[in-house]
Amino acid sequence: MTWLVRALALVVLLPLVLAGPTRAWAGAPTDQLRAQIDRAVKILDDSELKKDGRQRDRRTAVRQVANDIFDFSETAKRSLARHWSPRTQGERDEFVALFTDLLERSYIGKIELYGGEKIHFVGEAVEGEGAVVRTKLVTKQGTEIPIDYRMLKRGDKWLVYDVVIEGVSLISNYRTQFNKIITTSSFQELIKKMKTKQDEFISEEKPKRTSQK
Repeated sequence: MTWLVRALALVVLLPLVLAGPTRAWAGAPTDQLRAQIDRAVKILDDSELKKDGRQRDRRTAVRQVANDIFDFSETAKRSLARHWSPRTQGERDEFVALFTDLLERSYIGKIELYGGEKIHFVGEAVEGEGAVVRTKLVTKQGTEIPIDYRMLKRGDKWLVYDVVIEGVSLISNYRTQFNKIITTSSFQELIKKMKTKQDEFISEEKPKRTSQK
């Protein structure tokens, strides 16, 4: 799954360089997604945020972009699938908060993997309150990776709730993992594992102390 982790690190949090002018067919979903990508690119190109000691600020800024374009609550709900309905409101709130935090920590920490990949917008399909924006990620070697952004309309905003890379859905990937844990153990065990993973991320992100001689 290395390629999936790398691709998600590059597209879920939008650190991409746009290629080509805006297409005439582009509608609201594409326009809004493009605007958020532009924001992320400016953050990654900001010379001040590239300085030593500014990594935390840089990641915080990228995380804000993710929060503005992704509907993490919808992603969490669909990832839990049939196990969502039996949950209490308190359990749902805790799960959404944990899932959102883990998603962001998983991929924001890999923004340094960005290596000049480009994205082409190739199509858009809107049906009611749902839309799919089709793109292709072009690697430096010229390989094209199809990536679809599934979006929902929330008021006047279009928010991403799923990303499909070469036919592999982010939601489906997590749904399989969550379902296995819940059916072989329990929902409480899933929450426990997520909290453990969260603690690991927090520990890794803490600045390491230099030894005193």
